[in-house]
Amino acid sequence: MTTLLRLPGTHPAELTVPDLLLRNAQDHGALPALTWYAADGTATTLTWSEARHRVVEVAAGLAALGVAPGDHVLLMMGNRPEHWLTDLALVHLGAVPVSVYRTAAPEQIAHIARHSRAALAVVGDAEERARWEPLLAPSGGGPDGTPPTGLRRLVVADEDAVGPHTAFSRLPRPEDTSAVEESRRRVRAGQPVTVVYTSGTTGDPKGVVISHRNVILNGIALDKVTELPDHAAHICYLPFAHIAERMLGIYLPLLRASHVHLCADPAEVTTLVRALRPAQFFGVPRIWEKCAAALRTALDALPAGQRAALEEAGRTARAHLRCREEGRTPPPALEAAWEQARRDVLAPVLARAGFDRLVWAASASAPLPPGVLDFFAGLGLPVMDAWGLTETSGALTLNGPRAFRLGSVGRPLEGTEVRTAPDGEIEVRGVTLFEGYLRPDGSVEPGTDADGWFATGDLGRVDEDGYLWVTDRKKEMIVTSTGKNVSPALVENILKEHPLIGQAMVYGDGRSYLVALLVLDGEAAASWAAGHGVDADTGTLAAHPGLRAEIDRAVAAANARLNRTEQVKRHRLLAQEWSPATGELTPSLKLRRRVIAARYRREIDGLYEDQV
Repeated sequence: MTTLLRLPGTHPAELTVPDLLLRNAQDHGALPALTWYAADGTATTLTWSEARHRVVEVAAGLAALGVAPGDHVLLMMGNRPEHWLTDLALVHLGAVPVSVYRTAAPEQIAHIARHSRAALAVVGDAEERARWEPLLAPSGGGPDGTPPTGLRRLVVADEDAVGPHTAFSRLPRPEDTSAVEESRRRVRAGQPVTVVYTSGTTGDPKGVVISHRNVILNGIALDKVTELPDHAAHICYLPFAHIAERMLGIYLPLLRASHVHLCADPAEVTTLVRALRPAQFFGVPRIWEKCAAALRTALDALPAGQRAALEEAGRTARAHLRCREEGRTPPPALEAAWEQARRDVLAPVLARAGFDRLVWAASASAPLPPGVLDFFAGLGLPVMDAWGLTETSGALTLNGPRAFRLGSVGRPLEGTEVRTAPDGEIEVRGVTLFEGYLRPDGSVEPGTDADGWFATGDLGRVDEDGYLWVTDRKKEMIVTSTGKNVSPALVENILKEHPLIGQAMVYGDGRSYLVALLVLDGEAAASWAAGHGVDADTGTLAAHPGLRAEIDRAVAAANARLNRTEQVKRHRLLAQEWSPATGELTPSLKLRRRVIAARYRREIDGLYEDQV
C-alpha cells in the first residue's frame, strides 16, 4: 500500500472521489498532479492544490449553466486537461460524467446522447463539434432519421472551434463557490461516479453504471498488490471512455496522489515513455506487441557479439524469473549472474524504450501473446496480465510482484470472488462490481443474479493455486461444421509470434476448416525489406514472393504447434493495418470480428473456393 497517503477518517467504503481530491489538496498540495504538453513539447503542470481550485471553478461554471445533481453530461475531448478537470468537476456537483469515444460512429453517439438523456456535451475541437451539432435540439435527430435527443448545449474547449457555442475558457466563474462545496458534501459513495458505455463490438453500447465505492475499493485493492513507489507518474494515453484509463488516469492517481501526464496523441506514447522513464506502464496487448516488434528490430541490427550477450542474459533473466514465479529464492550464483546481466546488458536495452525504471508493467483487455510475454521476460521485464471488464470497474484479477503466473491473469483482488460455470464461463462477485445497466428512463437494471454473481462472457479456468486463466470470449468461440470448438485468440496469438505478422483474425464458424486474414507489421516488414535488399513500401511488400514465402513458413510453424482442428488451412496477407479509425478495431484495440468478416467477405470466401 502507498505509504505516504492518509485516507480521510471515513471508512473506505463510504469515501467519494471529491473526498480524495480534497485530501490531496490538503496533504500534498505542492506535489504535481497533472501535466500536459503543447505541440512544441512545452509542459504545463498543475499541483494538487491548483488542480482542486480549478476543478471547483469549473464545477461552479457548469452549475451556472444549469448542471444539477443526477444530470448526465457527455464528454468527447481526448486526453486533454479540460476532460480531466471537467470529469472531476461534475462529480463534485453530484452529476455523472459520460466519456464518449472519439472514434464512435454517428449512430453510436446519437444512441448514447438519447439513452443517457444528457442535455449538455463538452467537446474538444471543430471536428468533434461538427459531430455533435446535428444532435442539438430542436431538430436533434440522429443519423438516418433516428429519434431526437435531449441535447441542448455544447461547451467547446478549443477557442478557434467555438462558433455559436460556449467556450470552456469562458465558463462563468462565480466568486462564491460555497454551493459547490455544499454539493460535494452531499455526494455519497453509492452514487454513480460515471457511466461507461461499452465499446459496442456488436449492437448498441450498454451504459454501465459505476459508483464512487466501486472505483475507490478497486483502487485500494489494486494498490495493495502493485507495490508502486509513492506518487508514481502515470502516462495517460488510452481513451477516458475506457474503464482502464478511468481507473489508471483519474481514480488511482487521486488515491495515490500521483502525477498524471496527459498524452494527447497515442502515437506519441513511446516518445513520452522514453522521456519520463516511468515506474509503471499499462498497455493493451497491441501496444506491447508494437513495443516488442520495435525492440526486436533494433536488437536484430546489433553486432553478433552483442546479440550473443543478450541471448545469454535472456536465459539468466528467465531462470531468475522462474524462481520468483515458483516462490523460490534464487541460488546465490543465479542471483549474482542476474544482477550482472541486468546491470551490464539488459538495463541499456530497456533504457532504449524508457522501461529501465519500471517496477510494474501490466497488460489487460485480451490475452497477451506468449511470444511477447517471453520476449520481455528475456529482458528481465515480466509483463503482468490483469483481467476485468467495464462491469467489474476495471481489473478484478491481477498478477503482482510477489505472486504471479505468467500467462495467467492473476488472482482475485481483495473483496472479490471468481468461479467458473459448467461450460467454462467465468463468473464473478464482489465489492467492485457495477451497480447495473442504465435504462433509458434513468433507472438502473441490476446486472447480477440474486446471489450477486455476474456472468462475464469470458471462458477460462481457475488452477489449484487460485490463478485465473482466460481462454476466449464465449461468443467468439468458433464452432466448425464438424462440431469442434476452437478458440480464435489461441490460434491468432500463435500466428502473431512471428514478427512479420502484426495482426491476425481466424475465421471458420460453420466451415470445415479455419482460414486467416493476416496483416503485415510495418516495422518488421521494413526491416525484412532492408535485410533482403528490397526497395518497396508495405503495400508492395505484401505481394513480394520472398516475403509471402516467409509468411507461409510462419503459418506452417504455427500449425505444427496446433491440433488438426485448430490449424489454418489457407490465409490471405493484407498490407493495411487495422485500427479504430478504419473501423476494424474497437477503441480499446480489440478485433471487431463481424466488421472485419463483412469488410473482407470476398477475400474470406475466396479462401474457401475450390476446396473440398
